[in-house]
This record gives sequence, structure tokens and C-alpha cells, in this order.
Amino acid sequence: MLKKLLLLCLAACLLLGGCGKANPSEAQLMQNTYRLLSAHEVAGRQGVAYENGCYYVSGSTTLTKYDKGWNVLCENTQPFAVGYEREVNHIGDIDVYNGEIYCGVELFLDGVAKNIQIAVYDAETLTLKRALPFEPESGQTECAGIAVNPDNGTVWMCSWADGDSGRYLYKYDLATGAYLGKVHLHAVPQWIQGVAYHDGAYYLTADDGDADFDEPDHVYKTIIEDGATHCKVTEEKTLDDVTKQGEIEGLCFTDDSRLLVLYNRGAHIVRGMPVGFYDGYDKEIHEVFEYQIER
Repeated sequence: MLKKLLLLCLAACLLLGGCGKANPSEAQLMQNTYRLLSAHEVAGRQGVAYENGCYYVSGSTTLTKYDKGWNVLCENTQPFAVGYEREVNHIGDIDVYNGEIYCGVELFLDGVAKNIQIAVYDAETLTLKRALPFEPESGQTECAGIAVNPDNGTVWMCSWADGDSGRYLYKYDLATGAYLGKVHLHAVPQWIQGVAYHDGAYYLTADDGDADFDEPDHVYKTIIEDGATHCKVTEEKTLDDVTKQGEIEGLCFTDDSRLLVLYNRGAHIVRGMPVGFYDGYDKEIHEVFEYQIER
């Protein structure tokens, strides 16, 4: 019995990174448990964000604000009408911080993107406040999503594109918009769609399931240490409890430990573009799934 207890203690010490104290990165990377609370049909197919009791949803060409009961408060159906020097037609996953909506915008067609920018909209009126250029030398060729890390004053962009572009997260200064470098993902999730920062970790959505075969998509997690050039990525959640398998998009977290994930169903997606519908659908349906985080 004593030998068994000693082995259990040794295993616990190794899991925690040593008997002295827990390794914070390894502890944070341990999976949470998620309990599905509800699902809400929304107007946009790209991203979801939350601040101060309000929800924000991005479509490819729309921004919509909801109250805590998911009632529409306001909508911008022409977000590119003014304020851009270079043509854009697509908003990805979004984030909201300190009364401002952060969007990765670009000119996107048939899986190819250009004119990538960080666009900042007013969270009250949904009007454009400023647009900041990205750094082409970074190697990023598409922007699927954006996340603010208020803990260290940075903004992070992810890429859905094939090749090197989709293997990194790209870091910018929150105050100035200056490019600060990129971090290599180990191992790289396939078809990254969104990114969010929560409680010291970055969470990624990946459209890595095949809806034709009813395969679920996934949420992944990583910790990025200061000055790191790479980070370990672990699987966080399998989306096997959604209404119907389709295309995962953006995600966010609330102040009261809820995870929100946007999921599309009903449309065939080819190179990031809806092309026709599955049997039983004549339109694409966008839903936000709400989960309680149970550690």
C-alpha cells in the first residue's frame, strides 16, 4: 500500500511540474469541462464578442449588437462605406475591448485575401473609428480572427490560409498598432477560424471536421510566454453537441465564465465561400452556442 501511495504522489508531482510548486503553463493547459446552456440564432456568420452585458456578432459584411437577452440593439450593414483607403469586403472573428470592436478586415475572394487591416469600430454606434495596416513582412496572407490581450497591451491575429501563414499567431501593439512579431504554433490546427484571449490563455477555433461526414470541429488552447517564438497547442473541446455539424467560426468568453462559439450550418463551404445547401436547407443558419465552464 505504501509503495502504491508513493507512486501516486510521484505521478502528481510530475503532472504539476515538480513537487515544489505547479508549473503555471502546464496547469493552464489542462482541459476545462464545458456544459451546454443554450443556443441563439444570430445575424452574422463570422465572429462573436462580449463586453458589459452586450453581445457583438460579425457577418462578412455586417456588425450587430445584442442585449443580454439576445435582442438586436443596433446593426451596421455597410461597415466598409467610409474610412478605408484600400478596398475591403470581409470581416472575420472579432473582439471588443474598452468600448471598441476590433476586426480583422480584408479583401477576400475564393480563398485568397489581400489588403489586410486592423479596423476599430465604436461599440456603441458600430461606426468605424480607425483602420491600421498590418505588416506584410510578417508572412500573414489572411486574417480569420483577432483578439485583444489587455494584460500586456497586445492585439493578436490568426490566419485561415494554407502554408506558413496559418502556422503562426501575429502580435501587434494595442496602443500604437506596431507589429511586434509572430509565434509559431506547435502543432498547427487545420483551418483556424477564430482566436480569443481568456484567463492567461489563447483559444483557437478550427474548421477541422468534415460536415459531409458529420465530423465535429474543435477548440484549441495555447499559452504564450513573454518573448516566446513558439507555443504548444492542445485540444480543448470537441464540438459534438451542436445542432448540426457545419462550419465553426469565432469564439469569446464572458465575465462569468461562459464560452460562446459561433457555428454555421446548412451551406456547403468551398475555400471559405458558401456554395449551395445541404438537403433540407434553403439558407445558412448561424448560431451562437453558450457553454458554462466547469473546471
